[in-house]
Amino acid sequence: MWPPNSPDLNPVHYAVWGTLQQRVYHGQKFNTVEELKQTIITEWKKINEWRRYVECVVKNGGGHIEHHNFLE
Repeated sequence: MWPPNSPDLNPVHYAVWGTLQQRVYHGQKFNTVEELKQTIITEWKKINEWRRYVECVVKNGGGHIEHHNFLE
């Protein structure tokens, strides 16, 4: 188990939350908390899709991957 304040994770933690914040609030105005929640969920899913894409590239040794391979 890693300690909750691991210096190894803090830069990633801040980068992920900073990216999410930028994506959520970029040009957005929210009228309700529900609109904000839905935007956060949508943008979080997009970030996770990017992670899957990077994992596919790593799995293929940095080589080319077909778009449909990423979606599987």
